Amino acid sequence: MDKRLFIKSLGQLAIAPAVINSCSFFQDGDTFMLPENIKEAELWPLVRSHYDLKPDYINLESGYYNIIPIPTLRHFQSHVERVNREGAYYMRTRRVQDKDAITAQLADWVGCDPEELAITRNTTESLDLVIAGYPWEKGDEAIFAEQDYGAMRLMFEQVAQRYGMVNRIVSVPNHPQSDEEIVARYESQITPKTRLIMVCHIVNITGQILPIKKICDMAHRHGVEVMVDGAHAVGHFDFKLRELNCDYYGSSLHKWLSTPLGAGLLYVNKKSMPKIWPLLADANSTPDDIHRLNHTGTHPVHTDLAIRNALDYINWLGMERKEKRLRYLQQYWTSALRDVPNVVVNTPEDPERSCAIANVGVTTMTPKAMAKQLLDQHQVFTVAIDYANVQGCRITPNVFTTTAELDHFIEAVKTLARA
Repeated sequence: MDKRLFIKSLGQLAIAPAVINSCSFFQDGDTFMLPENIKEAELWPLVRSHYDLKPDYINLESGYYNIIPIPTLRHFQSHVERVNREGAYYMRTRRVQDKDAITAQLADWVGCDPEELAITRNTTESLDLVIAGYPWEKGDEAIFAEQDYGAMRLMFEQVAQRYGMVNRIVSVPNHPQSDEEIVARYESQITPKTRLIMVCHIVNITGQILPIKKICDMAHRHGVEVMVDGAHAVGHFDFKLRELNCDYYGSSLHKWLSTPLGAGLLYVNKKSMPKIWPLLADANSTPDDIHRLNHTGTHPVHTDLAIRNALDYINWLGMERKEKRLRYLQQYWTSALRDVPNVVVNTPEDPERSCAIANVGVTTMTPKAMAKQLLDQHQVFTVAIDYANVQGCRITPNVFTTTAELDHFIEAVKTLARA
């Protein structure tokens, strides 16, 4: 069988013909409702039918960018057409009001005050703004982990060179025994000069979910602020920002919220807002106004408009239902591989410590070779990770992934491990 047809057939094994073209119910306005009493066996094929997937490979790399479901994509295309049709009229008369309204809706969804939230372009922009805009003085200290995302680690290195501040680096264990073990790693590096801790809500290379509130509570007892990298958290698993007790939070909405590329958020606690210098100067100089930190110049406003549609879609599906499905898919393949000879799963086994993302390696080959063979020989697309105590491939299924595809992946890894 042709490889393209083989991959396509794997994805369609569980799809009922009656729902394959079922996007039509999204076309009658924006009131999305699931059919009453829909069963799991019907729901996930229905959801998969909302995605236009390339048939050449099984996509197990949803971590970088979540493909937009067709209903959201159609709305996004209409926003592009509208903004192009109205031109400067839209930009001068509707842009600001629309963005403020969407920001308020997003703030309600993530659980914070709209006056503490800004729509940005991605997590890097959000967190680097805080790192670069923090009022560092020579000798001040920051703490972060070697497993943190490179763009933010590089920004900390840059401000260290610029201001003479000091970075203290911890390592997050792949298989912690308890939350307290994680908290202790960060607390052990705190000194009287510590000003800021950066911590991942979910470690992007392993999928481990960290105990954010416990870390924030500990840091605040020492008078230290906490900035959370939530690039993979919003739209991935259910939480509210106000419950975390953090001071700063950044996320990329084009990941698990499935907006178009180029949408992110920045949360800044009101009390911390006046101390941060903006990345780009703004005419608004009110110290505690989030707009002061959100000047980005002219940017693709149609992406901002599509955030509302992405929220509509995830509300239609249900955040709790999505989280449960994503965790099920990850547990489905990791439980099948944890005891296989020459296979190492670099993600905690406890279901509460991870969700969709996990990492697996084969001890007899490099992560780069593993990723290449998975794609070339088994038509499975992943990404290789080979640093910070993590050697393997990041595996990230999504709501469109089928268990038949995961069965194919499981057998592929077992084949590589036997080689």
